[in-house]
Amino acid sequence: MRLTVYTDFSLRMLMYLALHPERRPTIAEIASSYGISRHHLQKVAYELGAAGYITTTRGKNGGLSLARSPRDIGLGEVVTSTEPDMALAPCFDRLNGPCVLTPACRLRQALGEARAAFQQALDAYTLADLTEDPEPLRQLLALAGRQPAAAGDPRSGEGQV
Repeated sequence: MRLTVYTDFSLRMLMYLALHPERRPTIAEIASSYGISRHHLQKVAYELGAAGYITTTRGKNGGLSLARSPRDIGLGEVVTSTEPDMALAPCFDRLNGPCVLTPACRLRQALGEARAAFQQALDAYTLADLTEDPEPLRQLLALAGRQPAAAGDPRSGEGQV
């Protein structure tokens, strides 16, 4: 199973906010700390807000914050809500229609069990579990945010349309 970049960015944004509950980080700050595109994070923030995971505050002292306690945000819930399709193979995809082997296919059964196990593993964790020992994560993010953007880096704006 491979998660989309969108889901990765969503999880990273939520982790960042969980690591900084005392303030409201901005999208620019989060993008700089992770070395990822501000533009992509704007879309992520909008959709995480619409889904009820974060709140956004505009203005001089504005920024982002978690809408719920990190203990109340399940990893499986976030992945399910941000992944457009959890199908492991085309035979699981409703748009492709059923495979001719579906009635007797053991591969479909095996992949279905694998997907269920993956979901079960994700469901065992919350955002609080991911940020349980916050200091090493905060230090790494602070170091990453201080590095200047290199040419071609999404933070530099160079090469972007």
